[in-house]
Amino acid sequence: MVFFAAPQALAMPFHAGEKLSYEIYWTVVHAGSATLEVLPEKDVAGKPALGFLAEARSTPFVDAFYKVRDRIESWTDPDVERSYLYLKRQREGDYSKDVELRFEPDARRTLRYVRGELRRTLEQPEYVFDPLAILFAFRKQTLYKTMRFSGPVTDGKVSVSGEAYVEGMDTLDTPLGEVPCFRVRLDVKHLSGVFRKSDDAELLVWFSADERRLPVRVKSKVVVGHFTMELVGYDPGRETCAAQVP
Repeated sequence: MVFFAAPQALAMPFHAGEKLSYEIYWTVVHAGSATLEVLPEKDVAGKPALGFLAEARSTPFVDAFYKVRDRIESWTDPDVERSYLYLKRQREGDYSKDVELRFEPDARRTLRYVRGELRRTLEQPEYVFDPLAILFAFRKQTLYKTMRFSGPVTDGKVSVSGEAYVEGMDTLDTPLGEVPCFRVRLDVKHLSGVFRKSDDAELLVWFSADERRLPVRVKSKVVVGHFTMELVGYDPGRETCAAQVP
């Protein structure tokens, strides 16, 4: 099992400017689109930080009965070893929430604000991730069948050990062509994320079996049913890995 506990000298499979574009399907209905981006570095609380942005929106057809406009922004240290800031703007149907999660590594705590009001303070380990940043921390790992990965992760309400298990390999037929992938099961039951999930939530992610470890397909159970995200576009950004684009 791989445990994240301290800085590691691992090659970065992503760089500022990387952008992944997805189509979202709710069962067989084309329900929306999403993007996942790596943002340029900037200072956060006086420290250099690397940013990640996830956005999702429903189609005009779905808007009529369940409109989704979600945005999550995450900022970590440049080596993606711990989080500094997490911002979530959630608009799903008649549900809305604005969350700001501030990480204070020196004090080993997080401060969770909802609509600008401090709601919770939690003690944390020195190295801890938000729910978006841990995805990119996982992409730094070398994957293989039966690998287990564990890393501390928090949404500001609870702190848990985020678990991932590499179940096997599949070759996916995608709009970008056939892509060999590792099939990874993630434990997300205790954390809030881009979509609100049911109590028996499950999340499967297929990562490309190359140096980039791109999330090619995502399947999850949420409050309103099952959804699938399919990668339809890829821009590597500032630098590229040795592997070729599918």
